Amino acid sequence: MKILVAGKGGTGKTTITALLSHIFSNEGFNVLALDTDSIPNLALTLGIPYEKAKTIIPIVKNDKLIEERTGAKPGEGWGLLFSLTPNVRDIIDKYALQVKNNLKLLVIGSIDSSREGCLCPAIAFAKALIRHLLLGRKDVVIVDSEAGAEVFGRGLAEKFDYMLCVCEPTLKSIDIGIKLCDMAKELGIRNIVIVINKVTDYNVACKLYEKLNPKYPYHIIRYDENIPKMDVEGQGVNILPKNSPALLDVKSLFKRFFSCMKK
Repeated sequence: MKILVAGKGGTGKTTITALLSHIFSNEGFNVLALDTDSIPNLALTLGIPYEKAKTIIPIVKNDKLIEERTGAKPGEGWGLLFSLTPNVRDIIDKYALQVKNNLKLLVIGSIDSSREGCLCPAIAFAKALIRHLLLGRKDVVIVDSEAGAEVFGRGLAEKFDYMLCVCEPTLKSIDIGIKLCDMAKELGIRNIVIVINKVTDYNVACKLYEKLNPKYPYHIIRYDENIPKMDVEGQGVNILPKNSPALLDVKSLFKRFFSCMKK
């Protein structure tokens, strides 16, 4: 199963991606977490120490690798001939970082739009990599996407089984989230869930969503004072206490939408 975690910037996508990755892993799934954000920090949020996390080079910033596999160096200019189906079979084995026994992280990174067009060697490589991931029944790929609509416009959101669209509990944020969900539906993603994050008043959040004539199921994640403390100290979600509201609510999200996969 491939799960895309999307939404506008600052909604908590990375935290939810990390929590869900650990929960799937703890439930016995083989998990590959992909960081496709322009400022990758999923490694730190998963619990990889800062000194190690800061040394990770995103795959799409590895010009030598992109040129080797596609036949063109990123940013060389328009009119280049390059492969749209580069060989990516060995990328996970060579570049994925082991977080724990059945959880790996691959930092893909985002394509720099000031340097690349909408069809470029780096995008061709990233799309081929995501599409190549052939999964067994107990294999899960969870993608922390670039903020906003970029992931849809570049076609990187194709071939996913689920999309979780993370919003803040405001009318504007939820409205944007619904629009992103509509874009995901146009790309053929059938299972779409709005995740309203950082909620301090459950009833208010529900009323806001219902006011917008909801088309998709939604799930509430409560505000968790542990998360800002974790971020300040540069620690990952693996240190959250068992009674953490965010942890409990993401576990509830897992049980509600994904527990059937265990059967």
